[in-house]
Amino acid sequence: MADNQMMQVIKLFKLVDCLAARGGATLDEIREALDISERSAHRWLQTIEELGFPLCDEESGGGRGKRYSLLPTYTKKLPNMTVPDAGLQPSEVLAFYFLKGQDRLFQGTVIEKNLDRALTRMASFLPAKVRGNFERIGTLILPNRKLTKDYAGKESIIEKLTQAILSRRSCRVRYHSFSGNRIKSFTIDPLHFFENKGGLYLLVRTTDFDHIRTLAIERIEELTPTDQTYQYPTDVDPEKMLEQAFDFVWDDPIRVKVWFSASQAPYIKERIWPESSTIDDQADGSIILTLNTSGRWDVKRWVLSYGAEARVLEPEDLRDQIVKELEAACGTYASHSSPRESIDHQ
Repeated sequence: MADNQMMQVIKLFKLVDCLAARGGATLDEIREALDISERSAHRWLQTIEELGFPLCDEESGGGRGKRYSLLPTYTKKLPNMTVPDAGLQPSEVLAFYFLKGQDRLFQGTVIEKNLDRALTRMASFLPAKVRGNFERIGTLILPNRKLTKDYAGKESIIEKLTQAILSRRSCRVRYHSFSGNRIKSFTIDPLHFFENKGGLYLLVRTTDFDHIRTLAIERIEELTPTDQTYQYPTDVDPEKMLEQAFDFVWDDPIRVKVWFSASQAPYIKERIWPESSTIDDQADGSIILTLNTSGRWDVKRWVLSYGAEARVLEPEDLRDQIVKELEAACGTYASHSSPRESIDHQ
């Protein structure tokens, strides 16, 4: 998702929170909360009305101008009945609809159907006009499902893992290891789910080896919760581990220094890198990125994806590996003629 698109979504959420607050907000308060101009504030208020929010305005005392607010009870009034107040704020319902538009991992699964049902129930607390416009929120950002993994048929495993994580229960798994292309059976303590590049992964501790590792959900062939409970490992900081890892391998630390061409420098500089990283500008517009991370193979694959626009400066052995990789790739192309060449030789 582009950064400017996300900022617009965040501003919409902030505006709804401002208007739903007790007493609403003045135009100046809206401008300050959203960090926008007066003209933009008026545009955002117009957008809110077009989305079906019941916007109210009244003169505030002391000549401070109008206060804008949402009708405080509109989320619990229906045309033909009164329902209990669910305690949901408009911005909370708004967030659910936005997330619904981004549920790329679970498309076509029972999980997606469950989410649809939950949203339908929440929508019963909203007037029809508002509900229809809320559904448009999910289309603000187009989800990119390209190269995402397919989790249809894995719902039962995901549900069992969810319960196991919440109850701190060990599980026995049968897992398809691509290394050696065989099914392995072992016991795990499931710790966390996390998403990476359109895939759903599981952070676990293997009880046999007391080792933290990652499992791909789609490669879990079978999962059986046991009667054994576990204590969460006190020496594990999952957020720090994922932050330090270049992709999601954290047990292979590496300090790397990479040169990037002037044409690629802006794209590298706009990314968020770990706090320990540095970017040094060069006279010709190129940059040198120094990064303390982990996952040598992941770093190598990433640098290779830039072709001639990137070059490893350190460590020397990684640079040598990349040189050999490029030489091997050239040899592969040279030893296999293209389809056009095959036709010409016939």
